Amino acid sequence: MVQFGVDILINQDPSWKKQPIALVTNHAATTHQLQPSRQVLLQNGFNIVKLFSPEHGLDVKGVDGATMSDGFDELTNLPITSLYNNKLEPSAADLDGIDIVLFDIPDVGCRYYTYLWTMTHVLQACAKHGKQLIVLDRPNPISGILSQAEGPMLDETNCASFIGRWNIPLRHSCTFCELALYFNEVKNIYANVQVIKCSNWDREFFQQDWGVDFVPTSPAINHASAALLYPGLGLLEATNISEGRGTDLSFQIAGAPWMDGNRIASTFNHFALGNVQLSPICFTPTDSKYKNQPCHGVQLQVTHPQSYLPVFTGLLLIKLIKDLYPQQFQWKPYPTQVNPTGNNHLDKLLGIYHSEKIFDLPMLRFLQQLETLTNATSWQQSIAQFLLY
Repeated sequence: MVQFGVDILINQDPSWKKQPIALVTNHAATTHQLQPSRQVLLQNGFNIVKLFSPEHGLDVKGVDGATMSDGFDELTNLPITSLYNNKLEPSAADLDGIDIVLFDIPDVGCRYYTYLWTMTHVLQACAKHGKQLIVLDRPNPISGILSQAEGPMLDETNCASFIGRWNIPLRHSCTFCELALYFNEVKNIYANVQVIKCSNWDREFFQQDWGVDFVPTSPAINHASAALLYPGLGLLEATNISEGRGTDLSFQIAGAPWMDGNRIASTFNHFALGNVQLSPICFTPTDSKYKNQPCHGVQLQVTHPQSYLPVFTGLLLIKLIKDLYPQQFQWKPYPTQVNPTGNNHLDKLLGIYHSEKIFDLPMLRFLQQLETLTNATSWQQSIAQFLLY
C-alpha cells in the first residue's frame, strides 16, 4: 500500500512539530487510511495554528471558479484563510508568527488544475517572507510515466494565467514535490524547501494501483477515471459541449442536445487508437451547461491506461465534433474568479495563443499539427534531474 508524505511525516516525529505551523490543505488530503491530514497532524502533536485552502475551499465542495471565503474549520476549530479570492498568495500578515508552512494537497496531474499554482504562490510567499516550506508529497494519480507526459507547452508571454502560470506540458507526469523543487530552481525563487516523499509508490502506478480508495479532489473530479480523462475533456470548458458537470460522470462524457452519440462514437472509434473506446450515452445535467436538458453524446472508457494520451484524445474529439456539427458547435467564454470575463479560455487551457485556429485546419493537417503540439520531449529532458522516484 502506498503511504503519503503525511504518513511519513507523522512517523518521523520531527523536532519542529511544536513550532507555529500553517497548513495549506483541503479535505481531499488524507492519510493512507483516509483520515483528514489536518486532524491526524493535530492529534499527533503538530502545532498547527491556521489553515490555508485552495480553489473549491477546505471542504472541496465549492463551485468551479467561484470565489472562496475565509472561515473556520468545524473539524479542527482552526481559522481558514482562502487562497482563491482577491488573494492567491499568503501575505506577510498571514504568515506573521508562523515558522513552518506545510503543504499537503492532492493533485490530478494536469497543468490547468489550480492546486499546482496555489503551491507556486505559497512557494514564492515563503521565499519572500523567510518561512520554511515543507511539501508533503502525494502520488500523481494518472501515473508518473514520463514518456506519457503530453503538451502543448505553455506560452508564458501570451497565455499565462492561474490555470497555467509557467511553462510545463498539460500532462506533466510529476508530483508536487518534484515540481516544487523544479520551479524553485528554474524560476530562481530561492525558497527554503524541504520535501517528504511517499513510500511504496512506483511511477508506473495509476491511482487504482495504490491500495487506497480515491478521494474526490473537487466536485467534478469524483472518480479516478475522471482524473485520467480530465487533461483532455477539461478542454470542453471552452466550448458549448457539456463535459458532464451536473452528472455522476463529469469529465467522463461529452454531449449536447444537438449531438448524435452513435454518430460521434462510431466516427471516433474508426481512428482505432487502441486505448480508449467511445460509446453513445444520453444524460441530463442538473447543473452547468444544458441544465435539465436531455443531452446526447459519448462516454469515454480507457482500455489501456499505460498508453492512453488524454490530451491527444480530447483535442481529436473536439475537432471531430466541430467538423461534424459546424453550425451548432461554438467556442464559449468560461468566467471564473481568476478570469472574470472568461475570454480566451481555450488559449489559457491549452497554453497556445489563438488556439482556436488550429481546429480550422483540414483533418490531416490537424493530426500532423497535433503530433507536434503534444510532444513533450523537451519537458522530459528538463525535469529528469528533479525526479524523486
